[in-house]
Amino acid sequence: MKKPAASSLALYLILSLPPLFWAGNFVVGRAIHAEIPPFTLSLGRWVIAFFCILPFALPAMRRDWRLYWQYRWRLLAVSLVGVAAFNTLVYSGLHYTTATNGILLNSCIPILILLFGGLFYRLRLHLLQLAGLALSFAGVLTIILHGEWSRLAKLDFSGGDLVIFSAMVCWALYTLWLRDIPASINRIGLMGLQIFIAIVLLLPLYAWEYHVGAPPVWSHETWLALAYVGIFPSVIAYTLYTIGVARAGAARAGLFIHLMPVFGSLLSVLFLGEQLHIFHAIGIAAILGGLALSSRNQG
Repeated sequence: MKKPAASSLALYLILSLPPLFWAGNFVVGRAIHAEIPPFTLSLGRWVIAFFCILPFALPAMRRDWRLYWQYRWRLLAVSLVGVAAFNTLVYSGLHYTTATNGILLNSCIPILILLFGGLFYRLRLHLLQLAGLALSFAGVLTIILHGEWSRLAKLDFSGGDLVIFSAMVCWALYTLWLRDIPASINRIGLMGLQIFIAIVLLLPLYAWEYHVGAPPVWSHETWLALAYVGIFPSVIAYTLYTIGVARAGAARAGLFIHLMPVFGSLLSVLFLGEQLHIFHAIGIAAILGGLALSSRNQG
């Protein structure tokens, strides 16, 4: 039985908004990396997110606390790798590598999800899904390499790239481990709990960072940047992604992360005054085509 068109459109929206907000997070995180060190940025982000989501999450958190205890180790694991570790590693890696390399490594997430899912979770991979993955990844590379594939051989990977790649591994695991959280646990309450756990884990790291002499430089711009990363890529994007994984599955939800370079290009045009080129159009078309192809006969 086919799903209603409205339901399919809603699912596409749920899966598409997180990469939009995360693309903005990437731009903002790079822009203020000299003013706010990584542990401070991560902690500040999640403190803002926690107070934003708490009024909506608290009733569910009170109701589900017995389930939290029953699945405590799974919840601790997803909070550690997906909330506390992922963003801290990205912010740390951006101090030592280029944005181009960071975006390229970020685009490895769907591949890692399928790889880990196939190896450890017996995730069934359909031919159309694999073809869609290959097509969308080719689109990602087209955008990143400006349509010049010879640039791929010139990429120089550094220690910062390894840090960001470890963040990508964390996100792939987070996506797969979310599947082990039962649907009976409310997803808004789950997000509130994950953020709370992340704050507890980040507090000693923030104290260490401040103690070793890396204080933030606060200004009107950095406060606005912190507000953005605390609301849009945190509360809204994580909640929608959690819902998307529950409805569409880990592999399909992870594939939508390939939209990040699409949104990154458009945001650069809107806010940085950059121009769109033919390779952008080709890359975006390939990404959207890959997503459409991988979604056929998937539910």
